Amino acid sequence: MSSAPSSEIPVIDIGPFGDGDGPGAAAVAAAFDRACRDLGFVVVVGHGVPQAAIDAAHRSSRAFFDLELAQRDRYAAPPGGFVGYRGLGAEGLSYSLDQETVPDFKEAFTVGRIERGDEPYFTSEIGRMYMPDLSWPTEVPEFAATWTELYRHMDRVAWRLMRVFAAALALPLGFFDDKVDRNISCLRAINYPHQSTPAQPNQLRAGAHTDYGSLTLLSMEDAPGGLEVQRADGSWVPVRVPSDAFVMNVADLMAQWTNDQWRSSMHRVANPPPDANGNTRRQSLVFFHQPNYDAEVIPLASCCGPDTPPKYARTTSGEHLFMKMTKAKNINV
Repeated sequence: MSSAPSSEIPVIDIGPFGDGDGPGAAAVAAAFDRACRDLGFVVVVGHGVPQAAIDAAHRSSRAFFDLELAQRDRYAAPPGGFVGYRGLGAEGLSYSLDQETVPDFKEAFTVGRIERGDEPYFTSEIGRMYMPDLSWPTEVPEFAATWTELYRHMDRVAWRLMRVFAAALALPLGFFDDKVDRNISCLRAINYPHQSTPAQPNQLRAGAHTDYGSLTLLSMEDAPGGLEVQRADGSWVPVRVPSDAFVMNVADLMAQWTNDQWRSSMHRVANPPPDANGNTRRQSLVFFHQPNYDAEVIPLASCCGPDTPPKYARTTSGEHLFMKMTKAKNINV
């Protein structure tokens, strides 16, 4: 495990944590606590996901975005939906800033929870809303298999990280287990096309925003123009990681659980510099970990006190997600 100055993103090896019973569990938890109180971003190594699985999902995603637009549009997300394909100009991430902006210069394909049971939690109207049917691009034969494998791996890593979070917050190790065992997470591929002409004024590949759920895991390609995180002083820190590492960031629900002791930081994806050479296309795979839709989120007692009263009212993961998605749809969509 290694750490960096607070102005940079710390690198933490989660291998020694195990499932909470590893020889380095306490040290890993302490490192995460420091990082989550600072920028809320960590470069995660030792996660155990085979590089072959990551590479295969990237290849199949790239093959999908290489299809003709008419083929991609066959898998367009339904009106008001989040699963499926969303083309260039379909999204703007201004909802985190409560201001209008031009659409992001990106396209994306998203799937929700891969494995669903036949009990009412999954089959009810509300369950179907948060876990809609999947529609795999058949033009890319390996797509479904590679994404299913990566989703399972990412779900497992997120479960371990929620145990790291519990240890870091001095909670029982399994505190979050029953809040994420039927999570409504999604896996998304984002393609940032080559910018052969300058972007519109104030247009970014992804505008400044925070994420919705408990945590986000990101696998990204190294290409000009990339992820940047906002420091407390308003300046931006570029994030660059090796292909075998994930970027993890604290998302809004975890910030609410900790009464903002942990930071859900603004981040964005910058445009390539004007003098960038060659193809500036960039691709990311993102796992948005969202707790069970009925998981209750209330600021933890240990994160509140006479001088730090609760900042947030009770909510659930599903209610919070619905509110955020509704807000996003009302701006530049």
